[in-house]
Amino acid sequence: MSSSNVWSRSRERMRLFPELLAQCSGEAAAYGKCVASTTTGNQELTKNMCVKEFEALKSCFQSAAKKRLK
Repeated sequence: MSSSNVWSRSRERMRLFPELLAQCSGEAAAYGKCVASTTTGNQELTKNMCVKEFEALKSCFQSAAKKRLK
């Protein structure tokens, strides 16, 4: 596999990111609110604190990416 092909695929995925984010704006907002609310003051974000919101966002991204590739 040529390295230029790997970089081309990577750049293409990054170009699609804004479109995918727009399709998942509700999930992204919910995840952002969870992160913001759990890190107020001196509290640190720890693993699995916002796992439900993260999984919803991840699922949305995957679904949107699959639709985009068809």
